[in-house]
Formats: sequence, C-alpha cells, structure tokens
Amino acid sequence: MSHEKRTFEFYVLAAFFALFVLFLYGPLSAVLILSFQGPNGGLTFPMNGVSLRWFYNLFEQQAVGNFGSSFRRSFSLGIMVMVVNVLVSLLAGLAFRRKFRGSTTLFYLTVASLVVPSIIISLGIGVVFQQFGLKPAWYSSAFGAHLTWTLPFGVLIMFAVFNRFSPAYEEAARDLGASSWQTFRHVVLPMIAPSLIGVGLFGFTLSYDEFARTLMTSGTYNTLPLEIYGMTTNVTTPVLYALGTVTTVFSFTVILLALGIILMLDRKQAKLV
Repeated sequence: MSHEKRTFEFYVLAAFFALFVLFLYGPLSAVLILSFQGPNGGLTFPMNGVSLRWFYNLFEQQAVGNFGSSFRRSFSLGIMVMVVNVLVSLLAGLAFRRKFRGSTTLFYLTVASLVVPSIIISLGIGVVFQQFGLKPAWYSSAFGAHLTWTLPFGVLIMFAVFNRFSPAYEEAARDLGASSWQTFRHVVLPMIAPSLIGVGLFGFTLSYDEFARTLMTSGTYNTLPLEIYGMTTNVTTPVLYALGTVTTVFSFTVILLALGIILMLDRKQAKLV
C-alpha cells in the first residue's frame, strides 16, 4: 500500500470520527453554551450576553417544576437500583458458575425484559399495582421497573467476568487452608471488585436517566427525567439548559469517581501480585 493511499485513508477515518464526535456532542455543546445566556436571553441563538443567572435561578422558587426534589428522588432511586443490581448480579454470577436444574430457563427469564418495549413494562407494572390496590410510587413500582432494565445487563456482565475467571486461584487458596468465605473475601472479591464497580455504575446511570419505564410507575412525584420532560412544554427560559448542564456535570463526575476507584483498586491489586 502506497504512502499516499495510507494518508488518504487516515484523513477519511479522521473526518468520519470528527463527524461522529460532532453528532454525539454537538447538541450537548449547544445546551452548555446556551445555559450561560444573559438575563434577557432566550432559548435559541444568538447569545444575548453572558451570565450565570440561570444557574442561580435553579436554586430559586420555580413557577413550573421542582428541580431539587426530583433530583433527590432520581438520585435515591439510582442508589437503590445500584445496590440491588450489584448484589443480585454477583449472586447470579456465582450461582451460574455451576449447572443446576432450570438454569437455562431462569437465564432467559432474566434477560427477557430486554426485548419487551420499555413502555409496555411500565404500563404493565402500573396496571398490576392498581389491580392490587397499591399506589404506584418512585420507590416501589418505579424501583421494580428499573430493575427489569438494569439487572439483565448486570447479570450478563458478571457472567462474562466469571467466564474468564480462573478457578486456579480459589484452588490455591483452599490448598493453603482458606475456608470458602475466606477464599471469596480475600481472593475472588478483590479480583472482581472493578467489575462490580462497573456494574454498579452501569445500574445507577441506567436508572438515573430512565424515562419510559418510569412514566407509568412513578406515581404522584416525578423523577428528574420526567420533570425535565414536563418542563419542556412550559419553561421558556434557559434555566432548563442550566439544569441540563448541571446534571451532565454530575453524571461525568460520578463516572470519573468510579474510574478513579477502579484505577486505585487495580494499583492495589498490582502491588499485591
């Protein structure tokens, strides 16, 4: 292959990647820029001055929408989903390391919700709660609806992790006199800890921005995605963009924090080895 042809292919791939990044982050960049509109600015370009007015407005009483409460609900729900997602995925990964009767059926039942439209799941759970005389709420029905979305991913990730996990480490620990619990606590858990953090982060982010499975199950009080959606038809100021910027920064902060913890665990594990 000639040097000119390689150079041409490089520029083509670079241009394609640049277009992909522009398509992916272009709308986000527009929201970020417009959130710094001046006090008299609108929802579209051009900019009418630059200020932090709309960020301050987030902490003021709103005529429409309740940012603080909806954020706390989404955050709390995400933490609940994250904890359950990690525990159940870990237990499922450990259980499926050995064949047992009904394992294939149980596996397909676990991942079946991924192929069902999210709005159908939301509607079904909402109807069931009403039939049993229960009031749908973000901490009950929405919590279950989110688990139908996050758990299959967590279980599949742990299956992949344990599929590559060599039992030789556990055998060596048992040969040295370690009990089953000691083997899990001091050998297995430290080695799969980065994967568990990934499962937790994945579960939290999927729950934090989930809309369709929350629509019919959140009850009286909205989560943040529902609140933002409701505000799109009522809010006429860039405060909505400011909210988008703050939540995006929060999401990236959570991701960086998780990556930092994973890196710290990897370095600790490398020192032990």
